Amino acid sequence: MIETKQTAALVSMATAVPPHLFHQGQVLQAARNLLADRYPEFETLSSLFANTGIQHRHGVKPIEWYLERRGWPERTQAFLEGAEALFVDAAGKAIARADVTGSDIDTVVTVCSTGIATPTLEARVAGKLGLRPDVSRVPVFGLGCAGGVSGLSIAARLAQARPGANVLLVALELCTLAVRHDELTKANMVAASLFGDGAAAIVLRAGDGGATRIEAAGEKLWPDTLGIMGWTVDPEGFGVVFQRTIPDFVRDHVGLAVSEILARMELTTDDIDRFLCHPGGSKVIAALERALALDQGTLDHERDVIAACGNMSAPTVLFVLERACAKGLPPRALLTALGPGFTLSCVALRHAA
Repeated sequence: MIETKQTAALVSMATAVPPHLFHQGQVLQAARNLLADRYPEFETLSSLFANTGIQHRHGVKPIEWYLERRGWPERTQAFLEGAEALFVDAAGKAIARADVTGSDIDTVVTVCSTGIATPTLEARVAGKLGLRPDVSRVPVFGLGCAGGVSGLSIAARLAQARPGANVLLVALELCTLAVRHDELTKANMVAASLFGDGAAAIVLRAGDGGATRIEAAGEKLWPDTLGIMGWTVDPEGFGVVFQRTIPDFVRDHVGLAVSEILARMELTTDDIDRFLCHPGGSKVIAALERALALDQGTLDHERDVIAACGNMSAPTVLFVLERACAKGLPPRALLTALGPGFTLSCVALRHAA
């Protein structure tokens, strides 16, 4: 277990969503207009939209933009414009809430798997945020839905290594830009029914107080599970991979994996006052409650976030954390998220009232 005085503290956090709001029924009708005539299974699978627990979500483009077929250049331009604006929004608010300025940030960890930017996003927005020329930049790609928790673990270790330094974590995903007209598959339908855009930012610092601290972190990578979740890459863009039923995998494997990770932290599930989980969808939330031996309905923040914002991949669990902080964190909470690999990432938080 990491010594308390050495651990990183959450100094501030903020979330942001893009301006375009999509109601779930509106998205279903758009998908029907695009796919129903070409995909005989569409009406059978359309129930997915009603079963996600999502009421609405946000996108970086108006819904009309998604109705036209787009290739890599258009998707990339939309990604850069939308991601830069969201980055500045979320990071700017987190920096202000930490009572520091952009020039006080020593390290930036950027987590994103839904677009390609070289130079990376934090370099593109450095001037707008007032970052110093010597700021350390740590871009992280490929963690998918696990990125919010894994990114927090990375940022915490960097803060711990330099007590007093300000580390900014930004987890940002524009999942809506992966919508495809050409992939007539159940996986593409699942993606269309679930994904939204959003960003979350956290400022961390070690060595000088803070009510909420990163106590420990751990991960589990299951062998031979590369096909569960991920991207394919082709001339049109990213294509979603969902090759196995994720709720079934959660029910069968996550409980034991969480116990293994907690054991390495010298903790047990009895030590955890609150689980804060990445909400992949309503069925995944129910599967998590079963796997973690929680009463049905326990993961209420998760259901609220998925209803309001959809599955935004990496930042979603940080939206859950923000709600939990607003309501009041218990003494010990465990953040969990599953992502490509197939991977479970966990971070234990210790809160002093």
